[in-house]
Amino acid sequence: MRYPDYIETTSGLQYKDLRMGTGSTPKAGETVVVDWDGYTIGYYGRIFEARNKAKGGSFEGSEKGYFRFKVGTEEVIPAFEEAVSTMAVGGVRRIIVPPDIGYPDNDFTKKGPKPTTFSGQRALDFVLKNQGLIDKTLLFDIELLKVVSK
Repeated sequence: MRYPDYIETTSGLQYKDLRMGTGSTPKAGETVVVDWDGYTIGYYGRIFEARNKAKGGSFEGSEKGYFRFKVGTEEVIPAFEEAVSTMAVGGVRRIIVPPDIGYPDNDFTKKGPKPTTFSGQRALDFVLKNQGLIDKTLLFDIELLKVVSK
């Protein structure tokens, strides 16, 4: 599905900048520190990861640490890497991820970002592994907090 107020890249990723960053943009080999939320668009917009608050309806209320990964090393799903690589520090970007640039083999354990709670993992796994008619399109809100040089 095409969302009219989003920019679409050649990979099929759709994004909208909610806040433009003013800092540096990451380069391959640099480590980025991000905060993120994840939602299942095709399954009632269910949240599977929430920024520093109780996640996915679970009772695990502790705050999570920020997510870190090295740009250009394929540690994360292709859509996440593509989105972060063109952001500037301080920016917040909402991305819509079609299944083909999301989690490989519909398995969130192979690449990040991964839900940090059991309930979030169950919600995402249910959508990704469901062979029925559930749309596997995902939505992420990503905030680029820091770029750590090599």
